[in-house]
Amino acid sequence: MAEDKKEREITEEIPEEEVDPENDPEKREDALKKATEDDSPAAAEEKQAEEKPEEKEKSRLFRNNRAEKAEKELKAKEEQVAQLTDRLQRQMAEFDNYRKRTDKEKAAQFDMGARDVILKLLPVVDSFERGLQGLSDEQKAEPFAAGMDKVYKQMLKLLDDLEVKPIEALGKPFDANLHYAVMHEEAEDAGENIVTAELQKGYTCKGTVIRYSMVKVAN
Repeated sequence: MAEDKKEREITEEIPEEEVDPENDPEKREDALKKATEDDSPAAAEEKQAEEKPEEKEKSRLFRNNRAEKAEKELKAKEEQVAQLTDRLQRQMAEFDNYRKRTDKEKAAQFDMGARDVILKLLPVVDSFERGLQGLSDEQKAEPFAAGMDKVYKQMLKLLDDLEVKPIEALGKPFDANLHYAVMHEEAEDAGENIVTAELQKGYTCKGTVIRYSMVKVAN
């Protein structure tokens, strides 16, 4: 009896061995299940619902500020693009105007140079006209006179190609924009202010007078 009692006392004194949860399959499964439930969308919504009103307001303000900042940046970019587009269009218009002005100046310089050459050529044409007018019909039939006439006609064609036209004066009313009166005469058979004689032929180049007609006008 004494030995049984002593054995029972020794057994009672030995504590039960604690079991590690990691070594216990059942407890480990419960812990994993709990962690999975905490990470689920439902748990996230529940946590979000549990947030304080102040935190919700801060989150809303943060989102609004970020949206406003993005909108301002977009508007600034659009304004910058509009400014650059307007500047480009202005520069293109200025360049086009510059090109047109340059072309016009070049054309004017060419016309001015051509006009100077034509003015120097007109006295030669006058000499041909006076020389041919002084020939008789027999003289005009000679080879030399025929050659002179061909040269004269070539010069007239050259002037026509350059848009140089003679001014009509004889028998026309006097026009100060076209004619230069150097003499006046009493002519009963001619009307008043009518050109009765052309002393020197006038010419226009592309519609502009380059030499006025020297004329005699009836009073």
